[in-house]
Amino acid sequence: MKNKKLVLAARPSGLLIKETDFRMEEEDIRPLKNGEFLIKVLFLSVAPVMKFYMQDGAGIEAPLQFGDTMRGRGVGEVIESKNTGFKVGDIVQGKCGWQEYKICDGTPYHMMYKVKQRKAPYSTALGVLGMTGFTSYFGLYHVGELKAGENVLVSAATGGVGSNIGNLAKIKGAKAIGLASTDEKCRLLTERLGYVGAINYKTENIAERIDHYFPNGIDVYFDNVGGEILDIALSKIRRYSRTVLCGRISQYEESLHKSEYSLKNWYRVGATRSMLKGFFIYDFESQFDQAESQMALWIEEGKLTYQEDILEGLSQMPIALNRLFERKNKGKQLVKISE
Repeated sequence: MKNKKLVLAARPSGLLIKETDFRMEEEDIRPLKNGEFLIKVLFLSVAPVMKFYMQDGAGIEAPLQFGDTMRGRGVGEVIESKNTGFKVGDIVQGKCGWQEYKICDGTPYHMMYKVKQRKAPYSTALGVLGMTGFTSYFGLYHVGELKAGENVLVSAATGGVGSNIGNLAKIKGAKAIGLASTDEKCRLLTERLGYVGAINYKTENIAERIDHYFPNGIDVYFDNVGGEILDIALSKIRRYSRTVLCGRISQYEESLHKSEYSLKNWYRVGATRSMLKGFFIYDFESQFDQAESQMALWIEEGKLTYQEDILEGLSQMPIALNRLFERKNKGKQLVKISE
């Protein structure tokens, strides 16, 4: 058997990565050692942090070296096993890398979790029923401490994390407004993803539209972008509000120009006795099963809809990653690798 993989060929420069930053290689799949199992990769996920794996490790991983397989999470099927904890036919998700097959030894570094058999497609193990969905769930309910009757503002609302927040807010008895870059994405938010309203941050005055929807201020701001939009939201928070710091994709872009945005309204956190808090999703690892079961049930009941944006073929991985920085993705960006 042969394995195709994308390996690092050059460090990225500029906002977007280039196809020449990677090289497609093919290798023989070696025999398994005791304790190992072989995964056939079905879907791979992309996230903005992957670009920084290529540069400096993003502060959480060792920097990739030239010739290393690109890192990334995937979901796949165990097709051969010499590990008693994983049997042939198991569906697992974890650190698969940008490749068609993955040999894993089951150690904690690979973060391999068995995917429960359920009605939802296995792709959801990388989205609404995986780390992306868990980020939405724990970020909104535990970090944001959302309560019934409150309101939520969400930036990058059609992204993988943001696309879940509208319905999660509705389930809690709250209402959410989302920010998106096009009128088409704004319609997606209100027609499918549970948002009661949307703001086109490219064409509308954000501050005025927030006042329209939330004249008394924001209870929870779920921030996926940082920068100027975070600053505007801070100017609109009400007393005892909670700002959830989940992502900062605008800072990634600004760092290219060496002039990152400086917050002007940070003082509002103290003035309103509010909370501004970041989090690391794996701090909630002991509760992943509970979150997965609950959200799977909500999907079956029709209370939680999800949005996936799927390309096909391993060669599409660089394009899929760039779509995040180009604001082209609608929902969780994935690439289908095999059946």
